[in-house]
Amino acid sequence: MDKKKQLIEQIKVVINKIEKDYAKEMNSGVLQLIYKRYKKALEILENNEDIKEINILGGVRAYMDSYNDYQNPLLGELHKAEKITKEL
Repeated sequence: MDKKKQLIEQIKVVINKIEKDYAKEMNSGVLQLIYKRYKKALEILENNEDIKEINILGGVRAYMDSYNDYQNPLLGELHKAEKITKEL
C-alpha cells in the first residue's frame, strides 16, 4: 500500500477513535484542535490537494502536554499518523 493510502486509513482510524471514545471531550480544547486538523487532512488527501497543507504534526505532543495520559491508546494512533506524514 502506498504512503498516501496508508495515511488516509490511519487518519480515519484517529477520527473514528476520537468520535467514538471522546465524543464529549472533542468539542473543546486540544482534542477539538486535533480532531479538526485530522478532518481537514482527510479532506485534503481525498481531494488530491497539496499535501503540504496537512497540519497534523505535533498532535501527540499537544495531547501529552494537556492531558498527561501517556497510556492512552489514542496517542499510539496519533503517532502512527504523524510518522506516515513525515515519510510522505
